[in-house]
Amino acid sequence: MQIEPPLSTLGTTIVDAKGKVVSLRGVNWFGIETDAHVPHGLWQRDYKQMLAQIESLGYNSIRLPYCETALRSPDVIDIKYINFKISSNKELQGKTALEVMDLVIQEAERQGLLILLDSHRLNDRQIPELWYGNGFTEADWIDTWKMLATRYKNQANVIGADLKNEPHGKASWGDDNVETDWRLAAERAGNAILSVNPNWLIVVEGVKKNVPGQKLEHWDGGNLEGVKNFPVRLSRSDKLVYSPHEYGPGVYNLPHFSDFDFPENLIERWEIGFNYIVNENIAPVLIGEFGGRNVDSSSIEGIWQNEFVKYIQANNLSFIYWSWNPNSSDTGGILLDDWQNVDLPKHQLLSQLLPSIPYSNAGETEQLSCV
Repeated sequence: MQIEPPLSTLGTTIVDAKGKVVSLRGVNWFGIETDAHVPHGLWQRDYKQMLAQIESLGYNSIRLPYCETALRSPDVIDIKYINFKISSNKELQGKTALEVMDLVIQEAERQGLLILLDSHRLNDRQIPELWYGNGFTEADWIDTWKMLATRYKNQANVIGADLKNEPHGKASWGDDNVETDWRLAAERAGNAILSVNPNWLIVVEGVKKNVPGQKLEHWDGGNLEGVKNFPVRLSRSDKLVYSPHEYGPGVYNLPHFSDFDFPENLIERWEIGFNYIVNENIAPVLIGEFGGRNVDSSSIEGIWQNEFVKYIQANNLSFIYWSWNPNSSDTGGILLDDWQNVDLPKHQLLSQLLPSIPYSNAGETEQLSCV
């Protein structure tokens, strides 16, 4: 189906400009938020080929993480992060991080890929607990979002803002503490963005703890239990999407992975943690990150990941997988370490959520049927 931006929400679904229901099937392609200041892998691949491969596998969207430091830097990108001798990468020479991001986004549009921007870090070294800190204020964070919302206002494939990656630590929800209540900060930033660009989706992650009456332990950004009593209030309610992050023990070994009733206990957790938002007709849910190295049927992580894919499919949830990159140390990626070939067992698992597109790696004699 051809998706026609801008996107909005209708009940618990995301719809395009013609009212057609949209299922976002995406990958996280990280790097701009690191000291490289550009998406990783361009030292090895042509950026246009990378985008074409993402689309060829059946994905329709990319979550593109960035950091404040990169977007504010006047420096051009170092040759150690981009091989400018590779075909289209020549176009990136002499560009700043923001200018490289422009070209990646423009090419993504030509390839039919949607972009969700993600404020992943403030500096280029670590994910902060809150939306300010590390030398940046809340005003800096919001000003950057307003700059991006203005810059890409006429770039139709940029569909929205994932306001802040994985609030945790002191981050709270629903306690009305102006310094820590992420729900209030999301309202301030979301409404500021919509004031300059009313077309974007506003994507709000959860927190980790500090939610009145929460029942479960969570990974960073995965706790959306507070939405029931303290929903995010935007100037346009048809632009709000909630977005949990969910990981197995390869990333964060929560106690429920060793409970006697694993994996039967997972569905109840997902219902309590985030999917009640859909079941109670509050808003759509987009799984902003999930992933892991193991996809087998015997390891704890493999069982968890298989069960979660089945849950996403059964509940028709949009998702963005972590990650496209192979150099995510605790999850690996869809690509193998050569930045060329695909991890076929992982792709076979994810293909349950993708259109039926045969795929084989270079040198493979058989094609993998995506079912």
